[in-house]
Amino acid sequence: MTKAILSGFVAFILIAATAGLAVAHHSFAAFNMTEEKTVTGTVKQVEWTNPHIWIWIDVPNDKGVPETYGFEGMSPNFLERRNWTRSTLKPGDKITVSYRPLRDGKNGGMFVNGKMESGTILTMGGGQ
Repeated sequence: MTKAILSGFVAFILIAATAGLAVAHHSFAAFNMTEEKTVTGTVKQVEWTNPHIWIWIDVPNDKGVPETYGFEGMSPNFLERRNWTRSTLKPGDKITVSYRPLRDGKNGGMFVNGKMESGTILTMGGGQ
């Protein structure tokens, strides 16, 4: 009986510890979720990688000098089910991005949606 109780307790602890890690992975703590900003620039690179894609765009500052912004998106699997492909955004594409800014003030944040020069709207929920 004691062995069964101990095994149950150990299983509970392992499940609780694993659940905490899963929640931490999906934290939005790095982003200011109460603010939304918009920038327009040129796609520099798209990292189509797990667990989240990254979109890098060059945005001209007030002196016309390009500054690189990085935007975290959803997973490739999630986006593929919503009609994104690895070639939806390509280097050289012009895009206006709405995003939740990083709390540390660095250039970039969490991708909310984007409007391509063609008029196509991209969201983390899919393309329109």
